[in-house]
Amino acid sequence: MGEAAAVAEFVAVMRRLRAECPWKQEQTHRSLVRYLLEEAYEAVDAIDEGEATGDFRHLAEELGDLLLQVVFHAVIAEERGDFDLDDVARGITAKMRRRNPHVFGDTDGGGLTAAEVDERWQRIKAAEPGRSELPSALPALLYADKALARRERAGLPPPDAGEGMGDRLLAVVAEARAAGVDPEQALRDAVRRLG
Repeated sequence: MGEAAAVAEFVAVMRRLRAECPWKQEQTHRSLVRYLLEEAYEAVDAIDEGEATGDFRHLAEELGDLLLQVVFHAVIAEERGDFDLDDVARGITAKMRRRNPHVFGDTDGGGLTAAEVDERWQRIKAAEPGRSELPSALPALLYADKALARRERAGLPPPDAGEGMGDRLLAVVAEARAAGVDPEQALRDAVRRLG
């Protein structure tokens, strides 16, 4: 079975489950938020597990659980007449083409570094209409990292370390950024080493 057929079959399964399963019929976008977050974190664990062991088979299962969430939300939206999975796919495809002109555009992208590609991506993203606020539900370290990245792009220095615990933690995130370290992953790795 090809990719398109497998996805179409899964969408059909989810439509049937929405029609025939009482629990799934009761679900809404809001009621599914906790499962979306849970599955995303389980996928992160599977990635960490794969990095540690070299075996990424568990990741396939967790990505399936994430796909379940995407399709579940799309089927709910389809029932409401808001959008469907094709709209989701078309939207993300257009976004990837727009944000990657070095691959899909008229300009020659050869020779760009990863940092230059990221800088272009951020510039294109910033020029797009829509929400520009950081999601407040991000984990605190990731939220701080993204806020500091925005300050950097705006040419602002990181804030001075204050006396409060939050200020000191923010200074540590700024230090990690300056060292090219993902603070969220660094702390995650350190906690895992605790046993």
